Amino acid sequence: MLEFLGLGTTIIGFIVIVFGLGGLRVVQQYQRGVVLTLGRYTSTREPGLTWIFQGIQRMIKVDMRINTADIPRQEAITKDNVPVGINAVVYYKVEKAEDAILKVENYPYAVQQYALAALRDIVGGVELDTLLTERDRLATEIKKMVDVETEPWGVDVTAIKMQDIELPAGMKRAMAAQAESEREKRAIIIKAEGEVKAAENLTQAARMLSAVPGGLSMRTLETIDRLQADPSKTVIFALPVEIMEGFKSIIESRKS
Repeated sequence: MLEFLGLGTTIIGFIVIVFGLGGLRVVQQYQRGVVLTLGRYTSTREPGLTWIFQGIQRMIKVDMRINTADIPRQEAITKDNVPVGINAVVYYKVEKAEDAILKVENYPYAVQQYALAALRDIVGGVELDTLLTERDRLATEIKKMVDVETEPWGVDVTAIKMQDIELPAGMKRAMAAQAESEREKRAIIIKAEGEVKAAENLTQAARMLSAVPGGLSMRTLETIDRLQADPSKTVIFALPVEIMEGFKSIIESRKS
């Protein structure tokens, strides 16, 4: 009889040990453990070693790190009726583990789908030029829309980034032609401004030379001298009387 009781005690002790060890759980530093007792939420376990009552309690681990959700390429139509293809990335993290488990069935999928709907709404309300030039501002507006919906779920959307914006081939050609026209326009304007500046400088130089007796004539002679550097060739010009006066002025200045 004593042997039977001893054996029974040993078996019971072994079962208790196995049952006790089986209830041990390790919650990582970046996790929280949501414990349900008979289907009802009872606690949220912090990182470290913890224990649950097997068969009665169940623990769901929730990752508290920043996660990403890809929004695959979506077709959307802008306010000015231009079809575009857009894909984006959503960055989010869980703030309250119990809300993320109890208030929404699949919070990663829910965040992704709501961000997708918000993306289409924002793109449909702006024109193509605004979409291309104010991408960051539009992404911030999408983030605010998604944040309002995901806050009750215990999820915080940290950022939304629009990656690629694909345009129709015809629109790409039209934009390239417009950009080329803009570049040609700027080149013509810059050239015209340079010519105006050069004309102003020449006018000022002519006025200064005119104020000096024989100045224009001397300038003309210098120009003629630079026209032909080869001494073996001769260039004949019909010179006006003013140039002859310039020669005279040069000779007189050298004599003096």
